[in-house]
Amino acid sequence: MGTIILVRHGESVANRDRHFAESGENPLTELGLRQARELAPIVAARFRPAKVLSSSFLRAQQTAGILAEHLNLPLEIVQGIHERDFGSLKGLPYQHYWDLKKADPTYDPARDWVWEPPDGESREAVRVRVVAALQEVAARFDEEVLVVCHGVVISSVFAHVTGNWNEAPIPANCGLALLEHESGEFRRVVVVDSCAVTPSRQLESEASAR
Repeated sequence: MGTIILVRHGESVANRDRHFAESGENPLTELGLRQARELAPIVAARFRPAKVLSSSFLRAQQTAGILAEHLNLPLEIVQGIHERDFGSLKGLPYQHYWDLKKADPTYDPARDWVWEPPDGESREAVRVRVVAALQEVAARFDEEVLVVCHGVVISSVFAHVTGNWNEAPIPANCGLALLEHESGEFRRVVVVDSCAVTPSRQLESEASAR
């Protein structure tokens, strides 16, 4: 049985400023860099990954670079595990996410995961591409491998394995989740970081704080 160690990137500028990233070039903050540096010895003590893989987005690459250097492992960029495309919401405060949903007559709260912002992706679309990308990773590695990616990406993995979008958690920045696979199938996924919230709860709390 192999294990994919999923790591959410450290705090980005967009995370800090509470808005959707304008592009994949949104960097880590000083806190985000420190989070990655603090995570590195923890990963080294608990796991033995064969390689570090990263999303193509800058914030993930910065996090992965710090981890790879500490672990003395090569770093590879993997396509298909980038963050959800939020379309017209890019650069806007999180509150606009809820405003757009409320204004959309086609939005069904019972099937939130299929809703997509204009020119963007649904969470279900993210699940489809992420699962395909990680299945390729699983086919390559029977041992542990470290994959640095994004909040909705990890949430989509939970939804795929458990069949439940409503309780699919998003780990905190530099939080961990373990995805176990065997014979081409994803068997189990668990959050290692205790600071995890569901996507809906996270965004609701952010909206209520404004």
